[in-house]
Amino acid sequence: MIRALLTVCLMSLGIGAAAAAEFTPAQRAEIVAVVRDALKKDPSILRDAVVALQTDETERSQAASRAAIAQNQLVTPADPSVGDANGDITIVEFFDTRCPYCRKLDPVMDSFLAKDRKVRLVYKDLPILGPGSVMGTKALLAAQKQNAYARMRDAVMKLPRDTTLPQIEATARGLGLDWPQMEKDMADPAIQARIDANLKLAQELGIQGTPALVVGNELIPGAIDLPELQKAVADARKG
Repeated sequence: MIRALLTVCLMSLGIGAAAAAEFTPAQRAEIVAVVRDALKKDPSILRDAVVALQTDETERSQAASRAAIAQNQLVTPADPSVGDANGDITIVEFFDTRCPYCRKLDPVMDSFLAKDRKVRLVYKDLPILGPGSVMGTKALLAAQKQNAYARMRDAVMKLPRDTTLPQIEATARGLGLDWPQMEKDMADPAIQARIDANLKLAQELGIQGTPALVVGNELIPGAIDLPELQKAVADARKG
């Protein structure tokens, strides 16, 4: 605890971790004593130091994300998308069919796309919430083979989160899809390969949950509201 506190406080004073490592044990003990005395007199020092540390970690994380985005091919011809195929901005959305926050983001995204018709939204299915998520993803990718990805996605995202195969079947049949063919396609190793590729890409980008958006060269974790989404796209357009 003292070591972490010392590091944080030294950073707030502009002393990096490398420089702090060069102190002798006696010097470190003296600094700890000074820090303790300073905190007793002004506890806000710790708050400011923690804020500085969090800011530094956020900046480093964002820099790492930008580098990973630049180094990886985010979009492939096989990826399902909606919006303007030739839009000036592409949003890549990593989502899980069972994720409640992904479902919360859907109406925000729908509203945004209705207002901004120069954006392409690319979906990256990322089933990370168990077997039900994998089943849902396979259903969407199988529906894509019948040119019905978007319609199936809209329907599945409105089903109960603990979606069952009979519900998937009823939904597909209700949309007029060829269910026997779709069920066969869900078992196609090629679909599993696409899922594996999405999982690998998410890992490369440092994505730790869903939803996650890539707008321009920025990774945005979690669900966001309409003004935040509009600002992210506007910033991406500025370059």
